[in-house]
Amino acid sequence: MASLPVDGINPPHPPTEADGSQRINARIDRLPATRSVWALVFMLSIGGWFEFYDLFFTAYVGPGLVKSGLYSTTTASFFGFSGLGAFVAASFAGLFIGTFCFTRLADRFGRKTTFTVSLLWYSIATFAMAWQDSAGAINLWRLIAGIGVGVELVTIDTYVSELVPKHLRGRAFAFVHLVQYTAVPAVALFSWWLVPRAPWGIDGWRWVVIIGALGALIVWAIRRRVPESPRWLAQQGRLDEADSVLCALEARVAQQYGQALPAPVESEAANSESAACGKARFAEIWQRPYRRRAITLLVFNLFQAIGFYGFASWVPTLLVSKGVTITHSLMYSFVIAASNPFGPLLAMAFADRIERKTLIVLSALGIAVFGSLFATQSSPAMLMLLGVLITLSGTLLSVGYHAYQTELFPTRIRATAVGFVYSMSRLSAMFSGFMIAFALRHVGVEGVFGLIGGSMVMVMGAIGFFGPRTNNRTLDEISH
Repeated sequence: MASLPVDGINPPHPPTEADGSQRINARIDRLPATRSVWALVFMLSIGGWFEFYDLFFTAYVGPGLVKSGLYSTTTASFFGFSGLGAFVAASFAGLFIGTFCFTRLADRFGRKTTFTVSLLWYSIATFAMAWQDSAGAINLWRLIAGIGVGVELVTIDTYVSELVPKHLRGRAFAFVHLVQYTAVPAVALFSWWLVPRAPWGIDGWRWVVIIGALGALIVWAIRRRVPESPRWLAQQGRLDEADSVLCALEARVAQQYGQALPAPVESEAANSESAACGKARFAEIWQRPYRRRAITLLVFNLFQAIGFYGFASWVPTLLVSKGVTITHSLMYSFVIAASNPFGPLLAMAFADRIERKTLIVLSALGIAVFGSLFATQSSPAMLMLLGVLITLSGTLLSVGYHAYQTELFPTRIRATAVGFVYSMSRLSAMFSGFMIAFALRHVGVEGVFGLIGGSMVMVMGAIGFFGPRTNNRTLDEISH
């Protein structure tokens, strides 16, 4: 398919192996932020909505699992598999396996195929989990579902970073998180309504889980409307397909833009990075300059998960430990959860103006400070206020680092590398379930937030001192 003259010039010929990949990247980076570009970001974020619903219902169905007698809140031993910590650990064990072992499939088979299959995988496994009657069976299906969620989240991050131009990456990730985080108040609301009850004789927590499995119905509605990543197609040497996908997008964007698109500008860095087509090689992660970035992100993810999920996955349980009843705990948790979308909404105003690493550091500082204050309060109003501030800091941290880690690696190994470094957060979060439960039993809420605060200090040090700058730079320039 011949390229359309949408940029004010007639392309001399279809892309070739020598220059096609560089030109594809340059053509994407000059696109203005029109309705068609935002529509693609929105459709990907809808797939991520169900992943976030799954990720966060861990916290909100916890009291219901305890109430049903399937789990206990804490256990006498550190690795107690009948305790709620084991349910949290099973979630993150699956996420670890998915991110560490299977995200490379997105580099091999493409972003679109992996996006579709992983969402279906999660939905089926989650539906199966909803009907189990023992802690062991629930943990098993929770682990299996987590594998699909782990693959899906990395694939969406990779997908978004490759479909949007450089001047839009920060806002695009903020918008994705805005949509995804609306799942949190949704799951909190459903839990508030359903967990204390048993509609039609079925435990409320099961209804909450079944709702999350509906993602399988949504995936078929969006899979035909989302194209494969042109950057990935070009890296695979499938230049005609990449050109066809991008021409169709450019035609829609030009029509909405109302004028000729700017001419694409290729850089020396782009020529160096894009020339290296082929399969992803894990060993490349340990070559310069990626080795230092990988180590930095491994340390970052090891500690950020303790701070982020240590609060997000335990909100109702922590409130109960502060003397709040289960019903009021779920109500307060809903108020806190309702603040989740406001962090990304704020980020849309400045995500491309503030350096990504600065946003990460300031957000981690907020979690540490507000968490320390939360541990000392007993007033419901103050608990909710500080819970909201912790949540806003956490969502800003999430917006920043999800965009940041996809920027630090080249297209050919992006999903593989991001999956590898991100898997550390899953491993950390898996053990954090046991750590939080152990700290809660022996030290109390103060000990939990001492652990979270120390973790945030490590996050600030890793990114603040060793993370490179990325704002408003092309993916090729950052990779080079």
